[in-house]
Amino acid sequence: MSTLTSAHSLWTLAAEAPADRIPAPTIEYAQLAPTLIVVGAAVLGILVEAFVPRKSRYYVQVFLTVAALASAFAAVVGLAAGGYGSGKAHIAAMGAIAVDGPALFLQGTILLASVVAVFTFAERRLDPAAHGKRVDSFAAQAASVPGSDSEKAAVKAGFTTTEVFPLALFAIAGMLIFPAADDLLTLFIALEVFSLPLYLLCALARRQRLMSQEAAVKYFLLGAFSSAFLLFGIALIYGYAGSVSYAVIADVVDGTVANIDPALASTMGNDALLLIGGALILMGLLFKVGAVPFHMWTPDVYQGAPTPVTGFMAAATKVAAFGALLRLLYVVLPGLRWDWRPVMWAVAIVTMLAGAVIAVTQTDVKRLLAYSSIAHAGFILAGVIATSAQGIQSVLFYLGAYSFVTIGAFAVVTLVRDAGGEATHLSKWAGLGRRSPLTAAVFAVFLLAFAGIPLTSGFTGKFAVFKAAAESGAGVLVVIGVISSAIAAFFYIRVIVLMFFSEPKADGPTVAVPSPLTMTTIAVGVAVTLVLGLAPQYFLDLAGQASTFVR
Repeated sequence: MSTLTSAHSLWTLAAEAPADRIPAPTIEYAQLAPTLIVVGAAVLGILVEAFVPRKSRYYVQVFLTVAALASAFAAVVGLAAGGYGSGKAHIAAMGAIAVDGPALFLQGTILLASVVAVFTFAERRLDPAAHGKRVDSFAAQAASVPGSDSEKAAVKAGFTTTEVFPLALFAIAGMLIFPAADDLLTLFIALEVFSLPLYLLCALARRQRLMSQEAAVKYFLLGAFSSAFLLFGIALIYGYAGSVSYAVIADVVDGTVANIDPALASTMGNDALLLIGGALILMGLLFKVGAVPFHMWTPDVYQGAPTPVTGFMAAATKVAAFGALLRLLYVVLPGLRWDWRPVMWAVAIVTMLAGAVIAVTQTDVKRLLAYSSIAHAGFILAGVIATSAQGIQSVLFYLGAYSFVTIGAFAVVTLVRDAGGEATHLSKWAGLGRRSPLTAAVFAVFLLAFAGIPLTSGFTGKFAVFKAAAESGAGVLVVIGVISSAIAAFFYIRVIVLMFFSEPKADGPTVAVPSPLTMTTIAVGVAVTLVLGLAPQYFLDLAGQASTFVR
């Protein structure tokens, strides 16, 4: 009885203990506003799907998505103007998220690229109307089996998959957190938050649905492998440093850590854990970047996914993944520079050469652009390897320039159509310059930017990353980069020659007249390409001001 009484008194004492022993989390909501706005709009988008009548959903979703992205961008600009990109830069959300120059610059780039990408999602004038109703690039009813009676009924009823808008918003929310994550668990959660919606979006093509679903399954399976590698790497790094916080890991790597957790004292400082864990995390990030040898998903997924999704994914995912890679190498592992630089050298060289050489053999426009994106990943890695403020500046500028060229190029691809939908085989683009001189000229501008021809944003971006790499002693890498650019220029110019100097076929494709949405996307792409090529200094200075990571 006395034992029960004493136990009861212990419970009572525990219950009476002051509640302030458990510290309440302090979250700086205003500084996390860009991400919170996008997440809030994504949740609202799900409620729209549940409660708004089907005929009104499309308009509500488009308005909600564009308004949310514009508001989030305004929040990023407000934070930058308030000094959070420089003097007030700090770690928010109890050490989980960095609010600093690179994070705000990359978030702004992702949001602007996403706005123009969402315009291509909303395009409904390219395909002929089905049963009196306008259709977009996405399956009428995603859950129906391709070619089944339920799919035919959904098409006949004029259904549209408006769920793509909240899915895109969830993906964007994850992308906003990914380059700003300041601990490894936040990094992993952000990766999953933006990857899972992308797996779904890749499977939703209206035409060639089986190829689209195959692309989504490949992306999902390979993405799951890369996530597993990343998570295993996080576990090993935790065993090494006793923490998932970037600052603590960096201190343990440098040998300046003050208090060691007794439970982890036996493994802390074990260099094998650090090297293997760091390599596994790098593998996970290089997969998202599309670097060789983790690039095999890229051509199949780019070809099979709906073209608006391909453009969005090619631009925004690269920006987010390179942001996370920069933070990992410059904030967490600068003390391991002599270990990771030779590895990144090899990856950059193989990525540049493989992307350029294999692209020469492609006969499909979307696959050609996929291998082109692999080559560009190699060029951007040259800037990452520089390990200097100029390296960060050049990578930030390149990512901003590349994302708009990419979305614009894929928007043009959606316009060239035949009876089966988009005409992506290169042979069908022969003589396009005579059928539709304006469309061919715009695509030629994007191809010249990809090739890095002077007076385009591509030239300024390549010049910046190669200059930063050369100044850091990577002259050999620059020479290989220039050779790869020359190889790549061959297949870009080959497409231009095909469009302008070949005879158009009698049964060739037509160029659809898009709505103002796609026109805006293409116009913004051309404007950014020319402005960053002709007058890049302001934007280079902006990237330079944003090139200091908070530690």
